[in-house]
Amino acid sequence: MNMSSKSQMRHRSREIALQLIYQLDVRPSANIDEAIELYPSEGEADGVFDYACELVRGVMDNMEAISDLLRENIIGWRPERMVAVDKVAISLALYEGVISKKVPIAVSISEAVELAKVFGTEESGRFVNGVLGRIVRKEESLSN
Repeated sequence: MNMSSKSQMRHRSREIALQLIYQLDVRPSANIDEAIELYPSEGEADGVFDYACELVRGVMDNMEAISDLLRENIIGWRPERMVAVDKVAISLALYEGVISKKVPIAVSISEAVELAKVFGTEESGRFVNGVLGRIVRKEESLSN
């Protein structure tokens, strides 16, 4: 498998994860396993849905830490007031790039911005980029 197809598969996994986490975010009573089971995953390339599920579980298992990072870094906004798609895209990036370190932070930010542009509002890309940039800069300054 070449790098381009692997990155395309990972991007598709992130799209699926975004949709599932969004569903869980707007319906807090929803069950993770049921949401995953009900998602129409037929026809997805091998590994795509598995990685999406791994991301969903990772974000949901780390939601408290993710929410804390958001609260500490979003001035004038509470995570509950954010556009749901923006919050989910940011959460995915924080889990994948900061908490689990599955990918370089630059990759997780780039992917989150792209997802926000496609699934969010006209302002989502810039907002997501700004929030993640602020969090990363603060985290880097704390670790130095």
